[in-house]
Amino acid sequence: MTALLEIRKLEAAYGRVVALKGIDLDVKAGEIVTLIGANGAGKSTLMMTIFGYPRARAGTIRFDGRDITAMPAHEIAKLHIAQSPEGRRIFSRMTVFENLQMGASISDPQHFDDNIARIFALFPRLKERINQRGGTLSGGEQQMLAIGRALMSRPRLLLLDEPSLGLAPLLAKQIFKAIRTLNEQDGLAVFLVEQNAFHALKLAHRGYVMVNGAITLSGSGEDLLKRPEVRAAYLEGGH
Repeated sequence: MTALLEIRKLEAAYGRVVALKGIDLDVKAGEIVTLIGANGAGKSTLMMTIFGYPRARAGTIRFDGRDITAMPAHEIAKLHIAQSPEGRRIFSRMTVFENLQMGASISDPQHFDDNIARIFALFPRLKERINQRGGTLSGGEQQMLAIGRALMSRPRLLLLDEPSLGLAPLLAKQIFKAIRTLNEQDGLAVFLVEQNAFHALKLAHRGYVMVNGAITLSGSGEDLLKRPEVRAAYLEGGH
């Protein structure tokens, strides 16, 4: 199966600091792929480079066979790639409904009602909070809203950056369950950056390990969970 997202020899830097060092990574249609690694490994930089900031210094990013390496972020979004960034970044003064409207800005308006219904089925809590300002929601509800907003564009590929960060274990479990549902019911391809290595690898079809801006290991989620170096670095001691 050809890759929906294909990254080859990707390099990115902030000034003189090289953040990505020749990354090779694929996400196939209908797959959940996770990227794990320590803080500062370059995971979020990779996620942002896919969307054009920072710009790739070398290498290529292809989506559905099309080179998007130098494409502006708003043009990338039109290809039905959506991102739920680290830190959620919802519009805190807007209501839940208004946040979802913002996510629908590049989608066909005739799908709006269907999209809203789909998101409320996935996250019933958002329906209960529909007229509440985003900034007054709990952390878990804000994460649901960030994912819901991304889904309003009817993406073919969803990029999720640290969706469980700062959440209580029960809420994190709800978020991971929603990701599985989206993948199994809708066939949505998901690229997941996540520090909770155990849950991420259990969820993923395949995974990659990043250390200091380079991919050091890859394999099925199940295989990586069994690797002693992965267990020692990311799973033992409750990590």
